[in-house]
Amino acid sequence: MNIFRTKSIEQSIADTDEPEYQLNKSLTALDLTVFGVGVVIGAGIFTLTGRVAHQMTGPAIILSFIIAAFGCALAAMCYAEFASTVPVSGSAYTFSYASLGEIVAWIIGWDLILEMFLGASVVAQGWSAYLGVFLEKIGIILPPQISYGGPVDLVAVSLILVLGTLVTVGIKESMRVNMVLVAVKLFIVLFVIFAGLAFVDAGNYAPFIPEPMATETTQGWTQPLLQFLTGSAPLAFGWSGVLTGAALVFFAYIGFDVVATTAEETKNPQRDLPIGIIASLVICTVLYCAVALVVTGMVPYDQLDPKAALANAFAHHGQNWMATLIAAGAVAGLTTVVLTLLIGATRIIFAMSRDNLLPMRIAQVHPRFRTPWLITMGVTVVCAVIAGVTPVGVLEEMINIGTLSAFILVSIAVPVLRKKRPDLKRAFQVPFSPVVALALGGGVRLPDAQPDH
Repeated sequence: MNIFRTKSIEQSIADTDEPEYQLNKSLTALDLTVFGVGVVIGAGIFTLTGRVAHQMTGPAIILSFIIAAFGCALAAMCYAEFASTVPVSGSAYTFSYASLGEIVAWIIGWDLILEMFLGASVVAQGWSAYLGVFLEKIGIILPPQISYGGPVDLVAVSLILVLGTLVTVGIKESMRVNMVLVAVKLFIVLFVIFAGLAFVDAGNYAPFIPEPMATETTQGWTQPLLQFLTGSAPLAFGWSGVLTGAALVFFAYIGFDVVATTAEETKNPQRDLPIGIIASLVICTVLYCAVALVVTGMVPYDQLDPKAALANAFAHHGQNWMATLIAAGAVAGLTTVVLTLLIGATRIIFAMSRDNLLPMRIAQVHPRFRTPWLITMGVTVVCAVIAGVTPVGVLEEMINIGTLSAFILVSIAVPVLRKKRPDLKRAFQVPFSPVVALALGGGVRLPDAQPDH
C-alpha cells in the first residue's frame, strides 16, 4: 500500500453525493461567519488581553493583535482557497489528503481530533467555572462536589451532553442556537467596549511601548526558542515584548479554520466559504483591538489584573455590576466555543471514516437528521468523560500544536496542489502564492506560554 497516495478532488467531491454519507446543505455565508466568530471569541477576550498587556506589551498590545491577525490572515487565505476548491468535510485533513498524501492526512487528522477533543473538554470546564461565578453573583451557589474543581464536574458534563444532542439533531438547528448565543456575546462585548470608553484616560497610554526589561528565564522544553538558540534572557516590553505578545495572542484567533469543516454542508461553498473564513477573522480582529484599546486606557498596564483584567478594570472605577455582565458574556461565549469544537471534531472523524481510514460504518448519517449521529454520540461521550473527571491543566498545552501543524501543512499544500492540478477551478486564490504560503510556514513560532482560549 502506498502511504503517500493522494485522493483525487473528483473522488472526494463524488463521495459527498453517496446517499449513505450525504450531509444536509443548509449553511450560508452568514451562518459560516457567525460560526467562526462563535469559536474565536471565547473567554480570552476577557482575560488574555489584560494578561499580555500587563506582562509583555503594555498599551502596545494592540500592535501584537494586528501582527497576529496578519499571520492568521495568511492562513485564512490558504484555507479559503482550499475550501472553495475542495468543498468537502475534514478541513486540513481533506486538503492534505488531496495534495500531500495519505500518511500526512492521517497524522494531521488525528492531530486535529486531539486538539478539538481536548479543546471542547477544557473550554467546558472553563464554562463551568464562569457559570459558577455568574450564579454566585446572583445568589446561587453550586455544590462544590459537582461543579468546577470538584471530583466530578457534572456541570461541564451536562453542557457537553446537551450540545452533543443538539449537534445530532441537525447542523441548521445548531447554527440557530449558535447565532443567538453569538449575538448575546457580541452585544455584551460591544456594550463593555462603549461603556469602558467613558473611563478611558489618555495618560494611561504613555508610554505606549514601555522600555524593555528582562523576564524570568526557564529551562528545558518550556524555554523560549530565542533563549534556546542564543542563550540570551527573554525580554518583556519594548518591540521584543510586542513580538512575543503577538505569538501569545495568536492563539486567541484559533478557530476560524473550523469553518472549513462545514464545507460539505454549505449551499454555495465556492462563494460562501471564503467569505465566512475571512469575515470572521476581520470581525474578531476589530473586537480584540477595541477591547485592548479600552482596557489599557481604563487602567495603567502595570496595575491590570492578569487573571480578570476586564472585570477588574470596571471594578477599579467602582462599576462592580459590570463583572456580573462580563461573567454572563463569558458563559454565552464559551457555550459557542464548545458547540463549534464538537461540530468540527465530528466532521473530521466523518471525513476520515468515509475515506476508510477509520471504520466506514460509523460515518453513516441519520436518515432523518442527515448528521453523522454515531460519530457525534461517540465524540460527546468521550469529551464529557474528559471534562468531567480529568484534570486537564497539563493537557491544555497540547491543544495548540494541532492547529499550528494544520496551518503549516495547509500553507504548503496550496502551491503543491496548484502545481499538481493547475486545471482545477479556484473560486478564490491566495495572492502572491507561494510567497504567502512560505511566509506563513516560516513565520509561525511556538509561544513562550500557553494562554486561555
